[in-house]
Amino acid sequence: MSQTIQPAPGKQMLSEQVYAHLRSAIMRGEHAPGAPLKPQDLAKRQGVSLAVVREALVRLVGDGFADRLPNRGFAVPAFTDRRWQEIAEARRAIEPVVLRMSIERGDVDWESRVRAAHHRLVRTPPYVPEEGEYYSEAWAEAHRVFHRTLLEGCGNPVLLETFDRLWTASELARRWSAHRNPGRDGVAEHRRLEEAALARDADAAADVLVRHLTETAAVLTGGGAGG
Repeated sequence: MSQTIQPAPGKQMLSEQVYAHLRSAIMRGEHAPGAPLKPQDLAKRQGVSLAVVREALVRLVGDGFADRLPNRGFAVPAFTDRRWQEIAEARRAIEPVVLRMSIERGDVDWESRVRAAHHRLVRTPPYVPEEGEYYSEAWAEAHRVFHRTLLEGCGNPVLLETFDRLWTASELARRWSAHRNPGRDGVAEHRRLEEAALARDADAAADVLVRHLTETAAVLTGGGAGG
């Protein structure tokens, strides 16, 4: 059910609120893959101006949570098996290379952040009753932070921006699927990633990551879960 955005001073603050609300709604599946995001309807339901909604939608497009279609306005990104396979292929091609760079360039502070991010991931419940069969918001964020922290040692913001966009696309697909694979030990996979990275074993870390991403590629096409 749509919620009315409470009035707040300033267009920028309103736009931020609308952005956060729409992003969360898309991630929860309230707007189906490929569904139109009509600015007029959204503005009316959320009690804000059309300009505020358009500003939020443009930001959603920039962050990968919406598409801007020629002469058709805005829409939730469509999902197909082929699209998911393309995203998975891109991640397998890019992330192991960036991880190698991160292991080579990362300093002691990077090692500390990796360890802390992994600890947070392990201690965060992946499912909570009030969020149903979807991964919890807290776990999804801890998961993202762990994978991104592994790569941050590379020191290249362009590569990290590429990771961010691919991660968003993967996360949308994962959240929409809501599939679980009880036979997959994601905890062990993440632990091996942390151990190989902190041991500065680039070959082992890249190999673990490739296998991890390959498993993730089956989330929607084969009914697995994780990534």
